[in-house]
Amino acid sequence: MSQPILAVENLTHTYMQGTPLEHKALHGVNMHVEAGECIAVIGHTGSGKSTLIQHFNGLIRPQAGKVIVNGLDLSQPKLDVKSLRRQVGLVFQNPEDQIFEKLVGDDVAYGPFKMGLPLDEVVRRVKWAMELVGLSFDEMKDRATFALSGGQKRKVALAGVLALQPKVLVLDEPTAGLDPRSRRELLERIKHLNRSEKLTVIFVSHNMEEVALLADRVYVMANGKAVCSGTPRDIFSNDQILKEHQIGTPESVDILYRLRESGFSVDVRAFQPEEAAEEILTLLR
Repeated sequence: MSQPILAVENLTHTYMQGTPLEHKALHGVNMHVEAGECIAVIGHTGSGKSTLIQHFNGLIRPQAGKVIVNGLDLSQPKLDVKSLRRQVGLVFQNPEDQIFEKLVGDDVAYGPFKMGLPLDEVVRRVKWAMELVGLSFDEMKDRATFALSGGQKRKVALAGVLALQPKVLVLDEPTAGLDPRSRRELLERIKHLNRSEKLTVIFVSHNMEEVALLADRVYVMANGKAVCSGTPRDIFSNDQILKEHQIGTPESVDILYRLRESGFSVDVRAFQPEEAAEEILTLLR
């Protein structure tokens, strides 16, 4: 059996350790991600999601427990962090946090230049990454970054990470603050990266429609622990998990639960919109 591309073993993290403000953010978290999977991490604010994913590219190093990425053990003091960050790309919730340059093309090229790649390879990667996220290289490369819309900034931040050609893409609330059209377009881009480009994707989201659309598996975080995991179908059809951890459901699932509570016989495991629609049509027939 092949090794997972990312493994978290009994990971614990405490902020401001040894001070009166000490806060334990992670308590013995375990998870594994196979190459090519799309994994969602969900849970309420303060559950430890962002702290967890910041371990994946070495922004936070393990205090206790292990994080192993493609054979690299992040608890080793002599870890080659540059090598790690070429393999794991992290896109922050706020794209402004990782846009440095005045022009779009220069910003996407920032990472490849820092890698010391020759100019023709940098240009090739910038073109490839921009087109992949839906930004025309010719039209956008000389556009000022400060003048971009929220959706365009998010695409630039994503393109800048993709230009490093990582093996794992980590996204923190990828569609937060986007209008519906930009949101749909970005989700389709992420889906394409995962399904067609075979890129391993890990994303944090409060939006259960996104989880239903993208995720192969879901990890539920609560009080700094990964309390359960399973397919979206497993999670969204488990009354006990939903109630205990106050997890929302996609609108399609919510409708099915309401119908069941009203006495109708429906399958709440039909979490995809097309499946839910078929359940409702069966009732109407």
